Amino acid sequence: MIRRETLLAVGAALSGLLASAASAQTRAGAKKPAAKPTAKPATKPAAKPVATGMDAAVAQIEKSGGRVAQVAQNDDRLEVAFNLAGAGVTDATIAPVKGLKKVAYLNLARTGVTDGGLASIAGMTELTSLHLELTKVSDRGLAHLKNLKNLTYLNLYGTQVTDAGLDALVGLPNLKSVYVWQTKVTPAGVEKLKKALPKVEVVLGFDAAPATPPVAPTTPAAK
Repeated sequence: MIRRETLLAVGAALSGLLASAASAQTRAGAKKPAAKPTAKPATKPAAKPVATGMDAAVAQIEKSGGRVAQVAQNDDRLEVAFNLAGAGVTDATIAPVKGLKKVAYLNLARTGVTDGGLASIAGMTELTSLHLELTKVSDRGLAHLKNLKNLTYLNLYGTQVTDAGLDALVGLPNLKSVYVWQTKVTPAGVEKLKKALPKVEVVLGFDAAPATPPVAPTTPAAK
């Protein structure tokens, strides 16, 4: 005869097995299928910034063979040079400089710039150095420089400037150096400018004639 304690033990074991099976079935049913990965939206390439303001002017200048650079890391003024681009640089080529600010140095040497082209720099009041050597500039062009009050250096070597052109410079109080070698400027014109601007140094060149002819020594009267 089976003892009562044995029957109770077997019943408890069966109940445990049934509970474990039910729990496993519940877990299996609760397991959700893996979600499909969500497709990432296609990324559009970043748009290139549109050149505006000074950037547009710089782009035009560099496209035509000019160069624009900051004077120094701690000096945000600009240096603009067209001299390496040669005679192909015209008045229209340099026109974009009007869109630049804080231009301190401008080199137009050996270009095809004429009097009309200098109208593009008439508003560059921070300009300190201007190279116009071997250009087609004459007296009419220098009239555009009258407002460049900070100009200290001006090179007119090999241009068609005359004494009349120097008259346009008398209102530039900071002018220190002017080069007029191989121009039509005379020693008399140089002296006139130096009287108006006592601190200016004017380099006329080695082939210049003296301002006044030498005075012949007087011969003592015969006794």
